[in-house]
Amino acid sequence: MSEALARKQRPKFLALHEIRLPLPGIVSILHRVSGAGLFLMLPFLLYLLDRSLGSPESFVTYKSVVANPLIKLLLLGLLWAYLHHFCAGIRFLLLDMHTGVDLKSARNSSRIVLAVSIVLTVIIGVKLW
Repeated sequence: MSEALARKQRPKFLALHEIRLPLPGIVSILHRVSGAGLFLMLPFLLYLLDRSLGSPESFVTYKSVVANPLIKLLLLGLLWAYLHHFCAGIRFLLLDMHTGVDLKSARNSSRIVLAVSIVLTVIIGVKLW
């Protein structure tokens, strides 16, 4: 039996473009990526908070930084990352309590997380832009 397994052709490399990840897996990876992105951008967010609260002169600096369209786009991405991380975190808490662990419920909750995070990002982004 072990000889048959040894002879089996196994891939020599991992072809990432051929892997079809299910939607709950994509939501899980996006949860990790959004958390890492929020963590890595924390110094920038703290800098913006400092500039906005320091003094009237530093608030002018804050306004000039935030007026840049690339910074606005970055902040919109961070807004999505926060909202996705929050919604997916609630989903994972429910999964930890053994709620919605069957396949159909897991797929539905993944769709809900993606939809709610995008809709909230659009709503809040339009109000803030």
